[in-house]
Amino acid sequence: MAETTHSFAEERRAAIMDMLDRTASVQVSELSRTFGVSAVTIRGDLDALEADGKLRRTHGGAVSLHKTLTVSIQDRRVNVNVAAKQAIARTALRLVDNGDALLVDSGTTALEFVRMLGQRSDITVITADLTIANFIDESLPGVDAILLGGSLRKGHRYLQGPLAMRSLDIIHADKAFLCPTAIVPGCGLMTNYEQMAEVKAGMMRAARQRIMLADASKINGRGLFRFSGLDEIDIAVMDDDPDGVVAAELEQLPEGTPRPRLIFD
Repeated sequence: MAETTHSFAEERRAAIMDMLDRTASVQVSELSRTFGVSAVTIRGDLDALEADGKLRRTHGGAVSLHKTLTVSIQDRRVNVNVAAKQAIARTALRLVDNGDALLVDSGTTALEFVRMLGQRSDITVITADLTIANFIDESLPGVDAILLGGSLRKGHRYLQGPLAMRSLDIIHADKAFLCPTAIVPGCGLMTNYEQMAEVKAGMMRAARQRIMLADASKINGRGLFRFSGLDEIDIAVMDDDPDGVVAAELEQLPEGTPRPRLIFD
């Protein structure tokens, strides 16, 4: 009996790897339904495959080490600060209510956040990021996706320009999750490309609540175009503020200026 159980596990794990070769990512809930076993059993399979160096576990699933998701060039750092980004994503998920319509920015932190959304119901994600839309289509059957119109910036996998901005003019989402390239003291939230700054600013205007997701490496980073001041966001979710830079910026805001709530994972 033990030998038979082991054989079934090996077959299931081989099938999981076949799925990863096709889709680059899998979710525990999806695998549980597919194979007719418990989520605990699937987590055991994924843990064993990770221990064998065949995949990387994520919150709620796993990603392939060989067929990785293509991400935007402006944040092509899939394996940089992964633990911090996942922790930020878990914290940000607590800010999402069932039924929310969410504007979601581009980049790997945003992608880690979207991976978590299978834990909520009746969610709609509006994004200009093709990687995020593709992930939702392949791995989150319970999440609806709206892709902004616009021109594709070649090699970057996101949409921009007048059509994207016009789409944002007719949208009013519950929350926008923004990911700056840099947080620059005295300047604010920055990115490196003018039209991406326009899209990010448009997302902020199109949402009832504005939430920043940023790991500590973004503090004093390099950014050319400002899309927001810290005083324009409602909540900042970070892994750390090691030198108190963000806290000091908030303290320097003029009296009476709304101060965002700073949340650490």
